[in-house]
Amino acid sequence: MLVLATCCLSLFIVGVDNTIVNVALPSIQHDLRASVSGLQWIITAYTVVLAGLLMLAGSTGDRIGRRRTFRAGLVLFMLGSLLCSIAPNLGLLVAARALQAVGGSMLNPVAMSIITNTFREPRERARAIGVWGAVAGVSMALGPLLGGALVGSVGWRAIFWINIPVGLAALVLCALFVPESRAERPRPADPVGQLLITVLLAGLTYGLIEAPSAGWASAQTAGCCAAAALALACLVRYELRRAQPLIDPRLFLSAPFAGATVIAVCGFASLGGFLFLNTLYLQDVRGCSPFHAGLLTLPMAGLTMVFSPLAGRLVAARGARLPLLAAGSGMAAGTLAMTGLSAHTATWHLVIAYALFGFGFGMLNAPITNTAVSGMPRAQAGVAAAVATTSRQTGQALGVAVIGSLVTSATHGPLHTGFAQASHVGWWVGTACGVAVLAIGILTTGRWAGQTAARAAQRHVPG
Repeated sequence: MLVLATCCLSLFIVGVDNTIVNVALPSIQHDLRASVSGLQWIITAYTVVLAGLLMLAGSTGDRIGRRRTFRAGLVLFMLGSLLCSIAPNLGLLVAARALQAVGGSMLNPVAMSIITNTFREPRERARAIGVWGAVAGVSMALGPLLGGALVGSVGWRAIFWINIPVGLAALVLCALFVPESRAERPRPADPVGQLLITVLLAGLTYGLIEAPSAGWASAQTAGCCAAAALALACLVRYELRRAQPLIDPRLFLSAPFAGATVIAVCGFASLGGFLFLNTLYLQDVRGCSPFHAGLLTLPMAGLTMVFSPLAGRLVAARGARLPLLAAGSGMAAGTLAMTGLSAHTATWHLVIAYALFGFGFGMLNAPITNTAVSGMPRAQAGVAAAVATTSRQTGQALGVAVIGSLVTSATHGPLHTGFAQASHVGWWVGTACGVAVLAIGILTTGRWAGQTAARAAQRHVPG
């Protein structure tokens, strides 16, 4: 349990950091004179780098030692947090966020691998993964509330300070209680595959974020999207031909595994867009202080905290289907309630929307993690956890990029006058993501899906 607590501490600071920055965006915008696309980069520089390196970090931990990789990640994450807190301009802040992400990439997949190899009995492992999923949901839900309190009382730089004492505590516990472990037959390094993943994520995200200023039909946007598509095609072809791939594309022949990946992308795209739009709406349109904005989102945080552990127990007892149906329904209903947003929308209406979304998001994490890890060999647990976490971070990056860019393109004039109406298209995209979670959850948790998983397991030969 001490090992689990240590791993969950690392997950907590990474999860909080994913969402705590959102509530500080208006303050950062004012202080550093950033544009809306600059604000998008503060979020996506972290999530894109994190997503791009998670696969490498998972396999590296399996190969050179999970505790060693975990400790290096904690040190880099704390160093990045310190540099963020003293960044004098937008460019250096974005660079420090990227350094944070390098450290963060070494934490979650490696921690999940440590947990999977510590809890070997299936029911115990399911409970541990349930706790892990609950901490993931709780940490991300607490981010806006905690961030609002810190920004309102101390300033936006304080949101990065809190990572340092928590990281130090995790570092001490890791040294005392976490044993070193490696995979018996780890995969070799795959620099070509890693490069292709980086080009895919960076090209797609850059093209989407810069599209409002460059033009959606511009050569820059088309070139970035074409580079991303080419990188994806080359990645699949290259990995299929390797004896020991970074990630075997044949695993995606399993409907539950592929479904968990797509659900994670859709669910976290909805979350990323929700937090980004809601922060700008509350502070720039309605004139709320950071703390007041954080308080208004308390129903979302509270219900996520309540239902995240319940979802973990529900997955362990009855499987992933029911939590996924609840997650898709709640998230779709929450974003649907925001599609008619105006500068004068009643507070009770916002609170209901936040509560619905918080309930849905609380039910989301546990079934994603359980499905992704349970279908992989224990020796490759780091890679399995990295797939699930990569999907989450990719989804969040794409949500901020796509929804933020669509809303930016539709905004005319200052944010406080045109943003509420322009945000409608973003809320509809978030609703579509919630519906996708619901539909894919139904499709990938039935008898047919189980048969595809069995066939995929027979085809896959662990490295």
